[in-house]
Amino acid sequence: MSAPTTFDPARVGHDGTLRLALERRGGVTVVARCRYTVPLQVLAPLALDDPAAIISILNPTGGLVGGDRLSIDIDAGADTHAVLTTPSATRVYRTDGDPATQTVRLRLGPRAVVEWVPDQTIPFAGSAFRQAIDVEMDEAAGLVLVDAFSAGRIARGEAWRFTLLESAISVRDRRGWLLHDRFVLRPGSAPDQPGWESLGLAESHAYMASVAVLGAFDEARFAADVARRAAECGNVQVGVAGLARGGALVRCLAGGAPALAQVVDQVWAAARASLLRLPPLALRKP
Repeated sequence: MSAPTTFDPARVGHDGTLRLALERRGGVTVVARCRYTVPLQVLAPLALDDPAAIISILNPTGGLVGGDRLSIDIDAGADTHAVLTTPSATRVYRTDGDPATQTVRLRLGPRAVVEWVPDQTIPFAGSAFRQAIDVEMDEAAGLVLVDAFSAGRIARGEAWRFTLLESAISVRDRRGWLLHDRFVLRPGSAPDQPGWESLGLAESHAYMASVAVLGAFDEARFAADVARRAAECGNVQVGVAGLARGGALVRCLAGGAPALAQVVDQVWAAARASLLRLPPLALRKP
């Protein structure tokens, strides 16, 4: 028998867990099991005109502080389809201690589809945030994954003033790696070191996103569609790279929050059209 878990009252509100299991029942995707602890919560699935179950994950505390540890586990069973999102941006506050961390694990069964499309993360000046997204997917599954950030509270002149911003995306199937993508941003240690906003880096764009699309689709047609849609967005730069074992990774830079939201929506729409043969999904956020 395993030892009982030790309860630490000091960690209440700092260690958030979310466990979701999705199943296909009667032709629709349902939440078969759900368990969470604050500062993570999940809302009941929305009924939109779409085959996916629309599920919002939220943090009712208003943001993350140093030492917060969030853990999200999603198990999408065979033939399920879920869109997982957030009702607003995630704020990461200043800390003089440990970084806030978030670990996301997605498991996709045969023919399952998961669209992970949270709003952007905003690292405040002096904040430290570390994230890892780990995906195990069946070879017949489909994935759209968005990882979006601002460089800080731009209107307050806090761009690129966090102490740590780190994010890693790992995707595997039974044959091995499909994608491993990681960045670690820290303040420059040398006076002459270029800032992250410099030429060849963010190039004066304070908003960025990566969008991974994996599954069976026409990658060349998808890349052309992304290019066409991005050309209709203002103040953005977009690049598409094919992955070695199939799929695509899209990089987005934007000059403002509305431009970031627009270009991510357009890339997501192209992914839905190519991968799922579905129209764009309006999440109706205020």
